[in-house]
Amino acid sequence: MSQTSTTPDFRAEAAALSDDLVALRRDLHQHPEIGLQLPYTQGKILEELEGLGLEIHTGTGLSSVVAILRGGASAKEPATKPVTVLLRGDMDALPVVEQTGLEYASTNGAMHACGHDLHVTGLVGAARLLAAHREELPGDVVFMFQPGEEGDGGAKVMLDEGMWDTVGGKVDGAYGLHVSSGPRGVFTLRPGTLMAGANRLNVTFHGRGGHSSQPSKSIDPVRPAAEYVGAMYQAIGASFSVFDPVVTAFTQMSGGDAINVIPPHASVGASVRTLSRESTRRFPEVARRVADHVAAAHGCTAEVEFVEQYPVTVNDDAEAAFVLDELTGVFGAERVIESPDPQMGSEDFSYVLEEVPGAYYFLGASPEGVDPETAATNHSPQVLFDDALLSDSASSLALIAWARLHR
Repeated sequence: MSQTSTTPDFRAEAAALSDDLVALRRDLHQHPEIGLQLPYTQGKILEELEGLGLEIHTGTGLSSVVAILRGGASAKEPATKPVTVLLRGDMDALPVVEQTGLEYASTNGAMHACGHDLHVTGLVGAARLLAAHREELPGDVVFMFQPGEEGDGGAKVMLDEGMWDTVGGKVDGAYGLHVSSGPRGVFTLRPGTLMAGANRLNVTFHGRGGHSSQPSKSIDPVRPAAEYVGAMYQAIGASFSVFDPVVTAFTQMSGGDAINVIPPHASVGASVRTLSRESTRRFPEVARRVADHVAAAHGCTAEVEFVEQYPVTVNDDAEAAFVLDELTGVFGAERVIESPDPQMGSEDFSYVLEEVPGAYYFLGASPEGVDPETAATNHSPQVLFDDALLSDSASSLALIAWARLHR
């Protein structure tokens, strides 16, 4: 551990904030917003950060908030560029109708079913904890409140808008936390690949339409579309190592609208999860090769679109080891687990970790009395998260930032 005897007791200080944090989380939970424009959520964040002495910047193409805490100790050595640490919390909800029965449940047709209300609140708590120790900080802390994680790539939008320029250059370390349905209060992370890359595959087969009673006078694109699904499942198993797996699920198929018409086009769509940059690069090559051969066998042509939605989330090995060490020292070994395997979910914090070293970690947040093995999972309309853990969320983020600045 890098802590010294002067490290604040962030757990105790966060516990004193617990009531305020729970109230903020429940307010956000009742007012979920989707996508890149989150005016209510942004307004609450700005309200909560008021008076902390932070430099505040808001986005132009999205309702982001970047708040910078300038460490007092770093100002004493102006000739030296201070170490800068980034902490991130995503803000957006999902288009899910809530079915939890909570007294503070959302009623607007959206839901914080992935726990981003807890992420925002935990980051606000970390800002309050660290701001209280500004004069002891030998560097700066950037608080990145990010909309649009659930498919809109808000992290990339913020980077494209010039976030690094806003904060004075790329940071020295970037960290984030994600709550999950799982053993209550247990932190998990791993070095290297933590989460899969999310990709989208769409293949359209072009034939020649006609009457369903005379298929010989048409070129039916539905047949190669159907054949392609099975062919791709076989090709994936033959083309990628079991130690670098690719998980593909064909979830869409479309053709004509009339039952007695052979359509001119038919298409299939799939979700593709990859665990390395190399498999992400190679997958469209395999998809195109199989599409071309299947199409040719049926006298059709194929059009292949492969979209890399989110890159693989990769933790820096040294930063992951650092976070594991710090969390273990404060929360105890029984509450910190190094995960043996990556998760197949995806996360757009990957864009940040592609540019700077850092680590992303999870906090199990199933409430007491809920079996984590059978609990509703993230994105479920019934998922429950225990907001009594908000103080642990806030204190863990503050601890990591403090320790990294004092390393």
